[in-house]
Amino acid sequence: MKKELTLLSTLAVAALVLAGCAADDGSQPSATTTVTVQADGSTDGGAQVSLLESVKAAGTVRCGTRDALPGFAVLDSSGEHVGFDSDFCRVIAAAVLGDAGAVDMVDLETSDRFTALQNGSIDVLVRNTTWTATRDGAEASTFLQPTFYDGQGVMVATNSGYNSVSDMNGAIVCVAKGTTTEGNAAQESSRLGLNWEVRAFDEVDLILEAFLAGQCDGWSSDVSQLTGLRSAYPDGTNALKILPEVFSKEPLAPAVLDGDTAWATAVQWAVLATIQAEEFGLTSANVDSIRSSTTDIGIQRFLGVEIETSDGSAVLDPGLGLPTDFAYQVVKQVGNYGEIFERHLTPLGLERGVNSIWSDGGSALLTTIPLNP
Repeated sequence: MKKELTLLSTLAVAALVLAGCAADDGSQPSATTTVTVQADGSTDGGAQVSLLESVKAAGTVRCGTRDALPGFAVLDSSGEHVGFDSDFCRVIAAAVLGDAGAVDMVDLETSDRFTALQNGSIDVLVRNTTWTATRDGAEASTFLQPTFYDGQGVMVATNSGYNSVSDMNGAIVCVAKGTTTEGNAAQESSRLGLNWEVRAFDEVDLILEAFLAGQCDGWSSDVSQLTGLRSAYPDGTNALKILPEVFSKEPLAPAVLDGDTAWATAVQWAVLATIQAEEFGLTSANVDSIRSSTTDIGIQRFLGVEIETSDGSAVLDPGLGLPTDFAYQVVKQVGNYGEIFERHLTPLGLERGVNSIWSDGGSALLTTIPLNP
């Protein structure tokens, strides 16, 4: 699977080219046009503008997520969303608005994810959603840089007697309805000749009830999701085990509505900033000191530091529609990719693996972003 996932990493090898810098050399700035953006995304002249401008005008990012998947998105005792996906919602807000807290977490059922995106109820979907050809082509959705590369597995009771997927001949395997899991389980059963009965449920809570009642021999989902659910299992973590086989590729990625390049670009580079920051060794704890002291021009440009050049002082403006210090805001307020992973997924026992940066031997995430003058 690691070799196959490498192909997906090419999606992230885009160049943050410093084609334009905002110079303080007395040159005449380019002309701009000011428009008033209404709540529905139209201007005072009736024309549609990018969701990027609408989000800026609203002062908040509406992020489609969930509230009951340990490690990825749950509500804590104070009602706050916490988790890996929740933090990537905050990453987007920090990059676009300069405020990681300027986000409205919109909890969505699995079946409502793409409907909410299509009808404008949310600005971006960050809800452990697998990027597939059908979703890319038929759901009016544009998927962006994956935040987590996963694969599907099966979880069973520790005392079930199953030690491998191949042991589960004639088993009842329960899955979430309307997900890639349902089709993958049926395909794996057919491939191995296991004659599974695949039972699909509308909600995770219903699968849990069925599993506790002995109506499911196995529970199939992404391994990361199974790990999170296992951590909160009512009978204790040791009552369950996840079988060793992984039988699908599940790149989990943010999605936005088709046709809005400016908004897609902003969300894309918000995510990429977390990965590049880890490669640079920038963390939420050290970014201020490095920003004020570094002589590395690549890091200076990445963080939006004003640089003295032969033509005067300049700040990176790559033309992404984001503030020039967007990467600094992401790292300072939320952290780099590794910090986000370690904060939420490492405690579950998930290892970085292919989700490591390339320089640490990973194959799935971003390689170096060229930072050219």
